[in-house]
Amino acid sequence: MRNHGRCILAIMASALRNPDSSQYQDFKSALKCVTRLVEFTLMAQYHRHTPDTLSYTESYLQTFHRTKDIFLEFRTLMATGTQANRQDHDLRELMANQHAKEVHHRTVANCRLLADQERVERSERRADLIRRENHFNFIKMRYLIQFASHVQHFGSISMYSTKIGNLAYKDEIKDGYLRSNKNEAT
Repeated sequence: MRNHGRCILAIMASALRNPDSSQYQDFKSALKCVTRLVEFTLMAQYHRHTPDTLSYTESYLQTFHRTKDIFLEFRTLMATGTQANRQDHDLRELMANQHAKEVHHRTVANCRLLADQERVERSERRADLIRRENHFNFIKMRYLIQFASHVQHFGSISMYSTKIGNLAYKDEIKDGYLRSNKNEAT
């Protein structure tokens, strides 16, 4: 997890290295969001927590939640995508019906201009719907909020690790089965 966090942060920092003036604030917010999430995960892996480390994790998590909206456009649920596609299809049909009713003779340039305007309007409506419907309100995000209270009540999360049980399962069950004749392995 530590190496993964470092790699992600380094990749994002290099990818977002030279933003133009319109992208600067978004890039800065994205880097801050990812940095705080990585710092939170690294701090959460401590074997012992003090009130200071818990306050650090809380502040990292608060900053993450304040800046995570930068990634909302990439978190489109399947139902939202389907709804956006349906809205786009309906809007396209409505515009086609309006054009069929009109009996104007247009030039090719006017037709292209009108098609460009319609495309922009459809994409803006799609983006608006996705922005309205997307959220980060799912159970795994809710668990992060309860981290500090969980540690205060039950202790460090490392003692709830399943690594030891998985290793024991592998050694005791799987290896024995693989070395047997696979006929009545018990």
